[in-house]
Amino acid sequence: MTERYRTLAGRGEAAFEIKGSEFVGHAAPARDVEAAEAFVAEIREAYADATHNVPAYRVRTDPLTEWASDADEPSGSAGKPALNVLQGEELENVVAVVTRYYGGTKLGVGGLARAYSEGVKVAVEDAGITERRPHESFSITVEYDDSGTVRGILESAGVEFDADYRAEVTFDVRVPVADAAALRDRIRSATSGRAAIE
Repeated sequence: MTERYRTLAGRGEAAFEIKGSEFVGHAAPARDVEAAEAFVAEIREAYADATHNVPAYRVRTDPLTEWASDADEPSGSAGKPALNVLQGEELENVVAVVTRYYGGTKLGVGGLARAYSEGVKVAVEDAGITERRPHESFSITVEYDDSGTVRGILESAGVEFDADYRAEVTFDVRVPVADAAALRDRIRSATSGRAAIE
């Protein structure tokens, strides 16, 4: 799973109405299943007064984790159509929730399926699609004497990192999976193996 993949550039949200029912599509990038579940819980809480909050997500695990729920809508009318949009766009590490406020007119299974698909589509359009390389995170802990060297390597490599200066210095690093092993090797050799990498 080191190749590039399509995901969302950020969060998206869009609302529309069909036969009196109000729909709000929400979509967001999700690094893992926990992040996807947290987004679903956040929307359910924010829209607790809604008739339905229909979730779907696709997360890069080994193998790919896909999940959707009809959230008390008729079977097959909501979750699967929502997930189909994410599959059709080949999006990964992404979560969507479509909120519905019932307007008094039944839409039927076909109408619901179209509405929930549309909810995901408009939220994805609002968020925007981008390509990402898979990243991994690790921490590097060194004495102060080595911290300048390590910081210099991380900056020259252009990777994301946070530095925490305490009794020792810890760098929390996010690096593309394809580059991670080489970066760890560079840090080990530059510090003569003194860097603790986890």
